[in-house]
Parts: sequence; C-alpha cells; structure tokens
Amino acid sequence: MTGRGQARAGDLLELVRSGRATTRGALQQATGLSRATVGQRLDRLFRAGWLREGAGGPVDSPLGGRPSITLEFDDEHAVVLAADLDTRHARAAVLSLAGEILAEHSGTLVIEDGPDVVLGELGRWFAELLEKAGQPARTVCGIGLAVPGPVDSDTGRVVQPPIMPGWDGHDIRGRLAGAFAECAGEGVGVVPVLVDNDANLMAYGEQRTGYADCSAFVLVKVSTGIGAGVVVDGSIYRGIDGGAGDIGHIRVGTETLCRCGAYGCLAAVASGGAVARRLAEAGLPTASGSDVRDLLAAGHPEAVGLAREAGRLVGDVLATVVTLLNPGVLMIAGDLAGTPFLTGVRELLYQRALPRSTAHLDVVTARLGERAGLVGAGALVVGHLYAPERVEERLLAMGV
Repeated sequence: MTGRGQARAGDLLELVRSGRATTRGALQQATGLSRATVGQRLDRLFRAGWLREGAGGPVDSPLGGRPSITLEFDDEHAVVLAADLDTRHARAAVLSLAGEILAEHSGTLVIEDGPDVVLGELGRWFAELLEKAGQPARTVCGIGLAVPGPVDSDTGRVVQPPIMPGWDGHDIRGRLAGAFAECAGEGVGVVPVLVDNDANLMAYGEQRTGYADCSAFVLVKVSTGIGAGVVVDGSIYRGIDGGAGDIGHIRVGTETLCRCGAYGCLAAVASGGAVARRLAEAGLPTASGSDVRDLLAAGHPEAVGLAREAGRLVGDVLATVVTLLNPGVLMIAGDLAGTPFLTGVRELLYQRALPRSTAHLDVVTARLGERAGLVGAGALVVGHLYAPERVEERLLAMGV
C-alpha cells in the first residue's frame, strides 16, 4: 500500500477484499485518510460496481460514534473464464470472482495438435459455458490458462516446453483472446489473458483454499510429466523466467531417454507416462498417466508396484527440495497421486531428508482434485485485475 494518508481507491479495495478493514471508520484508521477522502475513494468503487454494502448490518465503528455499515467486495459483478490443459485432455470453466465454479466442461483436447487448434477449441468451449451459466460474454473480466510447460509470466509465452511441440514462443494470450472474441459474438472487447504453468496454478489454488496460513507450500504434479508449484508468502514463486519447479528434468542417474532430449531425467522414469510405458511393455493397454490412474483405482498389482517405485524415485528428489525450501506442506497431485505413490515418496523423503527439515512438514494429497488448476487460474486473474496498482488504471479506463 502507498504511504499513510496517500491510499488510492485500489488500496481501499484491497483492505476490504482482504477483510483487514470493512467499514469507513476502519478504512480511515488503516490509511490515515480523512472521512471525506475515504468517501470519495469509495464512491468511485461503488460506481464501478466493485463494492457493495454488507448484508450483516451496522457494526461498531473503531472511531466511536454511530455504528458503521460494513463493506464487501461485490463478487457478482463479473465472471472469470479458466482452462487447464493436459497433454490429451482439458477442463474449462466459468467462475465467479469468489472462485465458485458456475459451469464446467472437460473433454479430449490433444496438445500436440498445436496452439491454433487447441486455443480455437477453447474459445468455443468458453462461449458454450457462458450460455450454460446464463452469463453474457460482456461480464467476462479475464481468462486464466494453465499449461503443462514453463511460462514466461511477463509475456505469457511458453519457453522450450518438452511436452508441448509447436507451442514454444507462441502468442497464447493474443490467440486465446481472439478465439474467445470470435466465438462469443459481436460487442466483446479484448479480454485480458493470463497464462501460467499448471503446477503453479494448482499450487496457488490449493494453497489459497486450504492452506492460506502456510507461508511455504509445495505441490508436485505427477501426470504425463512431473512438475512442482511453489507458493511463498501467498505468491507463486516462478524464478527468473518461469523455470522454477521443473523438477521432472533433474537427472537421477539412469540412461532412459526423456522427451526433452536428455537422458536420465526424473520424468523419464517416474512420471505417469513412464509408468504407462512400462505397463504397456508388460502387455497392459496403457498409453498415458490417466490410464495408469484407472489401473490404480482398480487395484491392479503391477500398476500399484510401479507407482510405489516411482514414488520412491520422486521422494529421493523431494528430499533435496524439502531441505532447500523447508515447506510446511508438500502436496502430491496428478494421475499417480494415490496411496502407493505417496507411500513410496514418504519412504525415501523421510529417509534422505534431515529430521529438522521434516519435523513440521505435512505430506498430503490434493484436496481440489482435477479442479485445482481451474481454481488457481481464476484466482490469478482476480488477483491481477483487482490489485491496487491496476484498479486505478481500470477505473480511469471506465471513466470513473
């Protein structure tokens, strides 16, 4: 927030959204602004439709005097579109600004078909979902997209993605915004699009909804590939250019060829794709991590054994991750996130990491399941659009 006595409308909105100040008196106390100035700032937010009076009725003012009306963020004035791409499957949804899923669709979408085909199809999905949710396209304030590869968050472009052939450097933001506008019909302007790695957004969604008090949170997604999302002090940690968390390409000493072109990567021997390959070699019809998930759900003994072995390999690498980051929560997600894999992770993790690093560590499986990426993508868009520094820009653009 800006200095005391200099708070902007966006700073006041942030105080209300976070619950730190929800009355005019509390806002005066938190910002040092006069009553008149607070009123002027709030009037702009009311005219934009972003604030409303709370349903709880008046509460005591911290400054004394008459009880104050509570204020709250109006999470019904707009909606967010979100999509989560896997290698052969995708999910898309319309979400409220509070993160509630209003309409959802999942289906086959093959990432190797390339960005033009995949993003064009997502545009059609979004238009159909808005109709299903009963929301006009003009209520969409932004789009969030999770992809299975490293993303430069400044440009929204994937950078040398091992399992996304044809996507390197593609203008995903522009293509998806255009596809949505084309499918949604006339009168729809350019909608902002945010793109991030799927493990990052899964971690963000899970941390915000279930572990908001955890200041160091790690999620590991084990599906066709392996990746990790890290949330520190409530923000995604991406590294310099989006490469943080790419643990699937740590070398583990084998000679197995990885899809990235190198030998000995963790993903080449311990991902859902790697387990599927070994099961196929044994005569079982498995082509992807989702096929392995189905076999694990059925209790297939060979799949269970290979999943536990894969968990041990991942656990060995995670011992270093845990020692480095000292997280409070380590969450396992993705196609292999079941008891056999988790057992293998714990065996090696607690054996290799120092007791000091794991003394206050919870090793858990995902709570949101396949919706984690959608929830995280929606939260990313809302956090971006209603950040204090962006609120002023948007209010001026609206003429408020």
